[in-house]
Amino acid sequence: MTSFDTSPQLNVWRALLALAVVFVMLATTGWTALRNQRGPTALEASVAAWGHGRIDGRPLPDSDTSPARLARFFASLSDWQRTSLARRYPLAVGNMNGAPVELRYLANRTALEKARSVERARMHDKRLSLSGQREAGQRMNHYDSLLARGRHILAFDPAGAGKVAEVFGNLGRAERVSVVVPGVDTELVTFERTARKYSAPVGMAESLYDAERAASPDTRTAVIAWADYTSPSGLGMEAATASRAEQGADRLNGLVRALPGRAPVSLFCHSYGSVVCGLAADTLPGRVTDIAVAGSPGMRAAKAAHLHTDARVWAMRDANDWIQDVPYLEVGGLGHGADPVSAAFGARVLSARGAQGHSGYFVPGTESLRNFAEIGVGAYRTVACAGEGDTCRAGLSAATAAGRA
Repeated sequence: MTSFDTSPQLNVWRALLALAVVFVMLATTGWTALRNQRGPTALEASVAAWGHGRIDGRPLPDSDTSPARLARFFASLSDWQRTSLARRYPLAVGNMNGAPVELRYLANRTALEKARSVERARMHDKRLSLSGQREAGQRMNHYDSLLARGRHILAFDPAGAGKVAEVFGNLGRAERVSVVVPGVDTELVTFERTARKYSAPVGMAESLYDAERAASPDTRTAVIAWADYTSPSGLGMEAATASRAEQGADRLNGLVRALPGRAPVSLFCHSYGSVVCGLAADTLPGRVTDIAVAGSPGMRAAKAAHLHTDARVWAMRDANDWIQDVPYLEVGGLGHGADPVSAAFGARVLSARGAQGHSGYFVPGTESLRNFAEIGVGAYRTVACAGEGDTCRAGLSAATAAGRA
């Protein structure tokens, strides 16, 4: 069982360790800078073209307008007109909060086909180094996989390391929606893995979707593998600060506000993804009923109450997860605050039995995955708490514990 020693001596040690880590990173790696982009990206070019476009003689609405207004615009069009826009502006429509979900799937399939053609040409471009040609081949293979029959790509941006989101289940008919928010090193080429499958967003979401259906076969569920933000690369300065999480929080809020229907939404946030969820918490709509974090370095708050959300806040950590050795503090913008599984934080602490380290929380057969699935379908009365007793279920009304509130 993990010990949560909060003695003054240990806190001083952690502070000194944090400063030492910072100095080492500054001395050896320097501040991580974003790569300069020459000219507009493909997505920016598609959005710009949309801004000058027309349909039936009418100008198209601003792509940044509210999802509700965009939804009304698309509802006013014929099927042919909607399909025409998806074909003409695939990246703009495919990433447009407010566009119909099925239309986004179509648009992103078109965008992926174009991106695949670009990488196929780059594979044989003699101006590229052998390493560049291999990278193009790797990306093309990933595009091939995303284009496989039956896959539903909700967002896609090929720029830089790439962003992508995928849906499992029928999002339009779902009675419960879950969103998996991953952590560092999340990009196009790590969106899915063959080895260590359940450490990647696709494996996490697919595993959660299967577990939710097993937990409540009669509940229509949908799970989103959400890698639609620029995560930190590695465990350097970016991972120690909140800049990437702040941008991710805005994008996560935009996603949730644009989801179709009124089904309750649960967020499952792993590692640095929990920083994203913590920063998004106070802006998320009321339909977000649960925020569950695993292997968290902190949520940028001293207590769960400081997240200013009505959602239930759950936390878990495997006893062998290395993240427990990260100093849980925030000094001058470095670090992410209090430990979410500490008693002082005030989250509902769940069992993570069987998770085996930092990347095993979504592995089938683990208590961590079963707990996530039961939260996802609203079966709160059967979640397993950390330690003995039912403290993580304390204060839940009978209706809530039955998963109907």
